[in-house]
Amino acid sequence: MNNSPFMKSVRDAIRLKQMALSTEKSYCYWIKHFIKYHNYGSPGEIKGDDVTSFLTYLAVSRQVSPNTQNQAFNALLFLFRHVLNIPLENIDAVRAKETRRIPVVLNSDEVNSIIELLKPPFKTMIQLAWGSGMRKTEILRLRIKDIDFDRQSIIVREGKGRKDRITILPQCAVNDIHSAILRAEHLHHLDLDEGFGSVEMPFALAKKYPNQARSLHRKFIFTANRRGIDPRSGEERRHHLHPSALEKHLRKAVIEAGIRKKVSTHTFRHTFATQLLESGYDIRTVQELLGHSDVKTTQIYTHVLNRGGNAVISPADRSSGI
Repeated sequence: MNNSPFMKSVRDAIRLKQMALSTEKSYCYWIKHFIKYHNYGSPGEIKGDDVTSFLTYLAVSRQVSPNTQNQAFNALLFLFRHVLNIPLENIDAVRAKETRRIPVVLNSDEVNSIIELLKPPFKTMIQLAWGSGMRKTEILRLRIKDIDFDRQSIIVREGKGRKDRITILPQCAVNDIHSAILRAEHLHHLDLDEGFGSVEMPFALAKKYPNQARSLHRKFIFTANRRGIDPRSGEERRHHLHPSALEKHLRKAVIEAGIRKKVSTHTFRHTFATQLLESGYDIRTVQELLGHSDVKTTQIYTHVLNRGGNAVISPADRSSGI
């Protein structure tokens, strides 16, 4: 099914919309799952009415999370709108039960104990997550041109929702970022000497400025150790480090630091937001730095600030004089 003409048309439609490779993989997975579930023999058999039963199956039988069900729905919505050109209406599926979770945050001592156990470039990445509130993918996709040392700022290109924003360049990461850029420059010149040296570019820019793909300022700061084959173009070039490398080193550091919390790269983003609010910064400022579309998303961090809920003192502690 992967190499079928139909799935090729799906991938072509996704690439025409200039969607990320991770989105392409996700959408293709759910579309193939949907086709297999209903045992379609040809694209002509696909019906909008079958979407409801598939989403209900995911919620009831598979017991997937709300985010996973929404991801599947978005994939099918894309399929019907942009591949099949069929309106998708009246979806009345059982919805996966949403659980509102309070984000896990760390205190400064916990953060520092983890960072001390990391070596560059992973130390630098976590410093950026904590010091600027960037998401993991945003850190990995950071290019040399997006760092403004003079203004102490970072331009986050095409973050979630394909929006650009400006955030803080933490001073604690500056020296290591300079070192990472020097490493990227060294590898860039090695690649050029061997007849390579291009880097992935957004589709429109790749067409408009074909020579820019070989320029140093377009290179990823956290560049990979070796070149690889681009799954879309088939071209051999150097990409950024794989997310699994950061996850592996962070997981090891958390264990060695004896932190008994569920910690991921995103935990440091949560900590960034919470500590800014604790310092008295306006919630709208924090919203802009995080790149949230709605302030309601940022407001979840106000719940973390309230010890035990609205800073209530336990009657047990009051009576014991604690």
